[in-house]
Amino acid sequence: MFTGIVEEIGEIKDIKRGSKSSELTVKASKVLKDTVIGDSIMTSGVCLTVTHLDQDTFKADVMSETLNRTALGSLSKGSQLNLERALNLQTRLGGHMVSGHIDGTGVITRFRKDDNAVWVTVEADKALLRYVIEKGSIAIDGISLTVVTVSETEFQVSIIPHTGEETTLLKHKIGDKVNLECDLIGKYVEKLLGLSSQSDNKNELTEALLKTNGY
Repeated sequence: MFTGIVEEIGEIKDIKRGSKSSELTVKASKVLKDTVIGDSIMTSGVCLTVTHLDQDTFKADVMSETLNRTALGSLSKGSQLNLERALNLQTRLGGHMVSGHIDGTGVITRFRKDDNAVWVTVEADKALLRYVIEKGSIAIDGISLTVVTVSETEFQVSIIPHTGEETTLLKHKIGDKVNLECDLIGKYVEKLLGLSSQSDNKNELTEALLKTNGY
């Protein structure tokens, strides 16, 4: 589990592509502290397991399906990545609960300057946008962000200067793919409601029960 608060920006030093998987070598510093082989590091939104460590890099295996279904597949040597270690019991949950399991990708369609902030518009499939709500949370390339507006085809987030400087988001160009992970709570609530609609147990969670109790 992660918070979506990026600890540092890393860089891909090498990609070894195989028939069924690839190996990433990532240059880093801060996230290597106290990290051991087998630990998880969120890499631009994707939870990867560390397979090798040295003084300034770590290696991780990525299945071909992950490369194909996420924006990692479009990266190359020299590409920058948002990095975060898995949280522990001493970690402040400054962002929101992020699993590192990508729901899909979006495409950046617009940047708009607004005083000292930058609004970023991301186009995404309806299947993902159903879980995106105004003032709700979303992780873009592993960055915990608050949704400002959402429509049937896209959503917008506002990036403050600190976030812009400490992450890769504003280094993207229009047309770039980004990894998206929707809020975990919304997905679980939908699953519970879907299951309860098929059950005769009146004590189970239902949409009507939530409305009756003021939700």
